[in-house]
Amino acid sequence: MDFSRFNQAEQTQIAAMIEHKQMKDFLRLYSSLVQRCFDDCANDFTTKSITGKEEACVNKCADKFLKHSERVGTRFAELSQQMAPPGQ
Repeated sequence: MDFSRFNQAEQTQIAAMIEHKQMKDFLRLYSSLVQRCFDDCANDFTTKSITGKEEACVNKCADKFLKHSERVGTRFAELSQQMAPPGQ
């Protein structure tokens, strides 16, 4: 995005808003990851420690979730480039 038409104060404000939105998106992604993997993998509450099976499940769940998120981000970037007007 070209923010050159805005004055310095407006550019700073816009940058802060974008940074805040990115942080919220990251926290939402992290929260979703934790909730999904906990729901799928935590099923033995008879002990305080995590079992080997649960640990393996969490590692696999997190890896799969993060790879999926990375692929979606890559695909959005590809589509964004295709939609951009020529010369940009």
